[in-house]
Amino acid sequence: MEVKSKPLRLCIACGTQRSKKEMIRIVKSKDSVIGLDPTGRAAGRGAYICKDTNCIQKAEKNKALDRSFKMKVQKETYLKLTEEMKELSE
Repeated sequence: MEVKSKPLRLCIACGTQRSKKEMIRIVKSKDSVIGLDPTGRAAGRGAYICKDTNCIQKAEKNKALDRSFKMKVQKETYLKLTEEMKELSE
């Protein structure tokens, strides 16, 4: 019997590779709305990030979401993502 491998994802901010369950997906919908996707199944372009608010700050500094989604991401979006991340960790 073959052993299934766990899907690994790369954090867009810090570059660490972890299992999909240890990461959280950020998704950009068709109408360019960016938000967290805790289920990992929402429709749209996705990027993975560690479950740490420091990684969101690193992503903002490095413009990682800008590159992943090929668009300019506003500062308010990063603030919204940080708030959503805090709510999920509670």
